[in-house]
Amino acid sequence: MTTALEHVDVLIVGAGISGIGAGRYLRTEHPSKSLVILEARAASGGTWDLFRYPGIRSDSDLHTFGYEFKPWRDKESIASADRILAYLRETATENGLDGHIRYHHKVLAAAWSTEDARWLVDVERTDTGERSRLSAGWIFSAGGYYRYDEGFTPHFEGRDRFAGRIVHPQHWPEDLDYAGKRVVVIGSGATAVTLVPAMADTAGHVTMLQRTPSYIVPVPKEDKVASLLTRVFGAERGYALTRRKNIAQSRAIWRFCQRFPGAARKIIRSLNVKLLPEGFPVDEHFNPPYDPWDQRLCAVPDGDLFRAIRKGKASVVTGRIETFTETGIRLENGAEVEADIIVTATGLNIELFGGIDLTVDERPVSFPDTVVYRGMMLSGVPNFAIAIGYTNSSWTLKIGLLCEYFCRLLRHLDDHGHHAVWAVADPDLPTRPLLDFGAGYVQRSLTLLPKQGPAAPWLMAMDYHEDREQMRHGAVVDGHLHFSSRTSRSVVPQWTW
Repeated sequence: MTTALEHVDVLIVGAGISGIGAGRYLRTEHPSKSLVILEARAASGGTWDLFRYPGIRSDSDLHTFGYEFKPWRDKESIASADRILAYLRETATENGLDGHIRYHHKVLAAAWSTEDARWLVDVERTDTGERSRLSAGWIFSAGGYYRYDEGFTPHFEGRDRFAGRIVHPQHWPEDLDYAGKRVVVIGSGATAVTLVPAMADTAGHVTMLQRTPSYIVPVPKEDKVASLLTRVFGAERGYALTRRKNIAQSRAIWRFCQRFPGAARKIIRSLNVKLLPEGFPVDEHFNPPYDPWDQRLCAVPDGDLFRAIRKGKASVVTGRIETFTETGIRLENGAEVEADIIVTATGLNIELFGGIDLTVDERPVSFPDTVVYRGMMLSGVPNFAIAIGYTNSSWTLKIGLLCEYFCRLLRHLDDHGHHAVWAVADPDLPTRPLLDFGAGYVQRSLTLLPKQGPAAPWLMAMDYHEDREQMRHGAVVDGHLHFSSRTSRSVVPQWTW
């Protein structure tokens, strides 16, 4: 007896902040559609469940990093991972998503059939190795863009000589005892500036060893204006007003940095000088060679990193590593940094769409040969949505708008009897890398990523207000979208790879 192949209208890959958000929008806007969320790990929450290093927190305020439809009620706007995780799981439960999530289910491959207007999806149980298959009308890839099973660590000469312990923040060992120990954190990004003050009170001393400085900006852990607005207007209205304030504020800061980088650099430097000990070599350790927002600014709540430096519990060393030694690290200038524990906060590895092997009518999809349409679809790939948030603002602001447009597009297909839609880019369209972002993990992987075009709808917009007009209020359909139904099989996608 042959078992019927399970079919779902929408398959969401990933039960993190993007996947839970997408599930809520679908349940609200399209309650009649069948929905399954496949999660490769044993728990929901994505990044906020995976990372367990000390101090793990958001680097965006939760009034914009949280969902528009669910107020953030905690008094801390820069929140710890456990609070964010509780918020996400509460959202899933409130919106009836718990029963739709299947854990230990990793999507290996997905094959689109134009004739059948569906995806055939190969799935593996990560706990048992069992393989299965289901079909889906749509795939919504909500797994972000980095590898969950492997962080990035560059080659360090002499690594095997070091007598202490070496750990990567993405795989923090539960048994790591750093009390009273000398800890060196290699890196200067968001993870490093979180780790250093979080470990400083327990460790003997923590050194942030950086090759290149980052812009580090103090931000209030608690938004007092948000608290006032909530008291005056109530939780929902106060949250909406705070969200609007913070969106405008972050947009203004980003635009100022882009337009007046010299002035922005001076302002950030003055904040650093004010919070660091007198005579501290600010220009050596907090003066990046690039302009503000060429890479993401690092936020430190209530200036905790600077406070740890003032107390003498932490320090900063800038230089290039020559080799690890038995007792620490030797730099190219000959300086020695002693360590009992070395933490390689050296970044992420890019992995698009959870590493799914995509084919369309038996042709493998070459991601670098596709162009992203409205930040949500890949040219020539039918019924496949992606979720990539902002790099210059809160990730979730973009995800919410993408989900709204996705639901509007589904309604258009239903109203007109279509079963498939794909975007077609002009073969002569000028393209450039998907992300205009200087972070190392992005720069290392540009050749693997899809491209973006020079203008909408092919531009990977980083402006919430522009996106809101286009995704929420603009026309659903334009001349770049092509449609077909199961009864019009002569209409086939135009592949671009």
